[in-house]
Parts: sequence; structure tokens; C-alpha cells
Amino acid sequence: MRTIRSLIFAFCFLIFSHSEGQNNYVVLVSTDGFRWDYPARASTPSLDYIAQHGVRAEALIPCFPTKTFPNHYSIATGLYPDEHGIVNNSFYDPWMDEEYYIRKREAVTNPDFYGGEPIWVTAEKQNVTTGCFFWVGSEAPIKGIRPTYWKEYSKQISFGERIDTVIHWLSLPEDERPHLVTLYFEEPDAIGHAYGPISRQTDSTIHVMDSLIGVLIHKLRQLPHYPLINLIVLSDHGMGSISEEKVVFLSDHLQEGWIENYQGGNPNYNITTSEDCLDLAYDALRSVDHITTWKARKVPCYLHYGKNPRCGDLVVVADSGWSVRWDRRGKYETGGTHGYVPENPDMHAIFYAMGPSFKTGYTQPSFSNLDVYSLIARILDIKPAKTSGSLRKIKNMLQ
Repeated sequence: MRTIRSLIFAFCFLIFSHSEGQNNYVVLVSTDGFRWDYPARASTPSLDYIAQHGVRAEALIPCFPTKTFPNHYSIATGLYPDEHGIVNNSFYDPWMDEEYYIRKREAVTNPDFYGGEPIWVTAEKQNVTTGCFFWVGSEAPIKGIRPTYWKEYSKQISFGERIDTVIHWLSLPEDERPHLVTLYFEEPDAIGHAYGPISRQTDSTIHVMDSLIGVLIHKLRQLPHYPLINLIVLSDHGMGSISEEKVVFLSDHLQEGWIENYQGGNPNYNITTSEDCLDLAYDALRSVDHITTWKARKVPCYLHYGKNPRCGDLVVVADSGWSVRWDRRGKYETGGTHGYVPENPDMHAIFYAMGPSFKTGYTQPSFSNLDVYSLIARILDIKPAKTSGSLRKIKNMLQ
């Protein structure tokens, strides 16, 4: 009899747990370029509040290259850039004979550029309504699916309007309401590029972004279903200081005719060489001080990069604190940048979360941003697609 009662209890627990998962909400917020240690330098009472009432990670570790588009899409899919195909902010696809860059609308909205399965596609396939107020890939019908609610990217839409729209979505009738919402802010990335990570202007913007998180929390708390909402605030990468005295110009070391195509930007490039010129270009660049050059197929395994054809023939990355540019034309950054190897702590990002699924006052050791997909899938009780991340290292942050 005791065994039967135990089985009945276990069955009821599973039913209850499944129901709770299906009722959960996730609001995923990215504040671009928010370095892991910014909260120790500037006033961030809203993030402090989340850490007190939920969890914070020592750091969120990005993928290589530590750029915006590759890492936002890695967060969404749980895959390395080499796997999902968004290998840089700009790149060339030799099979499609097409270039992808962040301001090319026909590329950004073309599903053929996006591999893997973003979390909103996974959710929609399982009848979980989603809304994306900006996220890399959300404007393309990946696997024929877009979020139920989505926006065409525009910097002109104010941060306040973005928050109000998310609250509107979450205020819809229950059968129309998204249970997964993404929200993206461009700062403090832009200010970090302009003035560097260690600056009065960046500190001021950190405080502004934290205040916006506070506004979002306040408005979420007014919703009747707030007790079911899990808020995750993270960033895609950090920011490193650079100067005009520390710059390598690649064209100073390469001969005309060796290069067929180059994509990327400070501090890394993907280079496609002309026929029979790979070794010439490689030999010319590998001895240049303050940069590292790999043949794409020889990129160290720990970076999980270089096998995708979109990586080109050569992969170049500057040493920390150094910039690499193609030539001397035009104006270039002198404040801050990102894109260095993930082992550089300046590239590390933030992760804060609170809600019914998370513990209270818990500090999570640093973990890979590939694990975020699995985390959201668990909270929403949806079956995940195959990824390179897992819950194994982060399950202790959950209730």
C-alpha cells in the first residue's frame, strides 16, 4: 500500500511540476557590452536587487569571436558560432556567394544565414507564444517560424518604448500572451566604444541602464501574474580599452592580389585568399607582432572556431589592448572594443536572474553563454533542440 501511495504522490508531483513549468514566463534582457565587473564600479541598485532576491553569476563567458551578433545568436541557440553560422558581425558565405553584415537588411532577414534552432522557434513549435523586441535572428523566419510578436530593428525606438511594449505584450489576454520575451538595449556598448570601459561617461551609462532595469522590474511587479515571471538580465560580451598608439594595419604586410575577400572588424578579421596565395598571406601575417594569425582549420580547439566555410582561409585576432585594421583609411575607434579571445576577462559579461525558478541570494560560478538556451527550455518546460550547452554546470541556481 505504501508503494502505491508513493507512486500516486510521484505521479501527482510530475503533473503539478509540468503545469507549473507551462505557466512560467521568461523575460530575457540583453544590455549590450555590459562587462562583468561594471557593477563593482558604478551604482547598480537594480542589479543588486536582483542578486539579493535571485542569483548572479561571477561572469558569463562569451564565445569566440566576442562580438555582438555571434554571441546573441549563441545565447539564443546554445551553439558555437562555428555551428550556427553567424561567425562574425560580418562575413562572406562562399556557397551562397553572399555577404552578411549587420546593416544589410536582406541578409539579416534571410533565414538561409541562420543555422541551429533559436529558443523562440523551439517554444513556438511547442505552442508556447513568444515575443522578441529585438534579438539577432528574430527578424528571419528560421525553419519557417518567427516569434508571434517581433520588431524590425531600429535604434530610433527609445528604451522606454521598448519596455512599455514588452509590458503591453505581457498584459494581453492569457491566450495571446507570450511566455518568452526578449528585450535588447544597445548600451553600454556604444558608449564603451566611444570612451572606453574605464571612463566617467561609461559609468554614467551603466547607472542609466541599471535604472531602466529598475523601471522594468517595477512595471513587471504591477502584472497580476508577476509571481510566475522569471527575469534574466545578461550581456553578450564585455569591453577592453584600446588606443591609437597600439594599432596593426594588415594591408602593410600583404601584397595586392593575395586577398580575395576580408570581413570582420577590430580586433579580428576573416580573410579569404586568392588561389595559391594562402601560404604567402599566412607567412606574411604570422610573424607580425601584436596579432595572432591562424589558418582557419588550425584555430586552437578551445576556441571552437574555424571549420565553418564562412570563417574564410585565415583568422586574425589582435592581442589584448591592441587594435587591428585593414588599412589606414577612415576614422577608427580609440576608446574601447571587443572581439578578443574569451579567456580575456575584459570580454566577460554579466548574468543576473530572479523569479520563481531561481534560488535566492545565490552566486553562480562563471559559466558559458551556451548554457542559457538549456536554462530557458527547462524553466518553460519545453523539449530543447540539440545544443553544445547544458544544464549540468548551472542547475544549482534553480530551485
